Amino acid sequence: MPKSKRNFSMQAYWEMITEEFEPELKFKGQSQAEWQAWRAQALPKFMDLLGLFPRQVPLAAEVEYSVVDGDLIRERVVFDSEAFMSVPCQVLRPGSMPADGRNAAIICCHGHSAYGSDGTAGIRSSEALNAFIKGGNRNYGEQMARAGYVAICPVLRGFGERRDGKDPFPGRDPCNVNFIKGAILGIYTLTLNLWDIKCCIDYLETRPEVDPNRIGMMGSSLGGTMTMFTTAAEPRIKAADIIAYLNPWRGFGIEDANFCGSQIVPEIYSYLDTDDIAGLIAPRPLLLEMGIYDDCFPIQDLLQGYAGVKRIYEAAGEGDKLWAEIHSGGHAFAGDQAFDFFRKYL
Repeated sequence: MPKSKRNFSMQAYWEMITEEFEPELKFKGQSQAEWQAWRAQALPKFMDLLGLFPRQVPLAAEVEYSVVDGDLIRERVVFDSEAFMSVPCQVLRPGSMPADGRNAAIICCHGHSAYGSDGTAGIRSSEALNAFIKGGNRNYGEQMARAGYVAICPVLRGFGERRDGKDPFPGRDPCNVNFIKGAILGIYTLTLNLWDIKCCIDYLETRPEVDPNRIGMMGSSLGGTMTMFTTAAEPRIKAADIIAYLNPWRGFGIEDANFCGSQIVPEIYSYLDTDDIAGLIAPRPLLLEMGIYDDCFPIQDLLQGYAGVKRIYEAAGEGDKLWAEIHSGGHAFAGDQAFDFFRKYL
């Protein structure tokens, strides 16, 4: 390297080596045949990158309480997802919903928050939590239940009551510490959360109200990460709404470092960008929500991610199943097209 080009900055290093970088399995086709050939390569590689999944155990599901809350029934449900882990969830449904096995269900995944799923389920236990809900229209689980769905709101590992205390690693992000702990074992936090969500589907399939062929998923921010990864990996999810998330790895990962250990698996960008992963959801219906005032994921990056997903859906011949809602809000659930979207596809 010429002396005038010498560099000592790690940030500059990451930006320079990714400036012209393209993931190995980046979708570049246009035809349906090219999409099918790409998917035949990309999906197995994606599943391989997720690493080890836990061993399945009986759910041993328990409804700890069931209460009438206005027009809704709220339940706290706990089940086992593996030998050494249990998953707490809030399950909401309309009080008038019949137990006839014909109703749709939506997995509603929370974002990166100490509140876990309380915000998603609309648990207004404090002024601070109420303000948090209002700040991003975050009670979409409660809203979906009021719209006629069974809404299950699981707590992700490392959040809410699964956080190991208020500040388990002072001065450090617990997501990153847990990622490193798992990585030395070849186990990734994202994959463990994905597994827990797969177990949510197993649980929903046992509910007397739910039609197992009518299960969707939605989530904002980290919840959008989990919605993207889980729906790509899990064909039982029939329709998905990714909220305030989908932008290229280089923008929020390399340039802004606006992510954590709960949102990645090793080598993922070597093979697939985020639009490629979302594109693996095709031909199933997908809604992308993007706020023009999003101060976490800039709208320009969100639109770039959307453009990549659109190319994949159009090549697959399923362009009409990709919905996009560009709204005049911030890092938030728009609360508009999602209701028509799930009504149409679930």
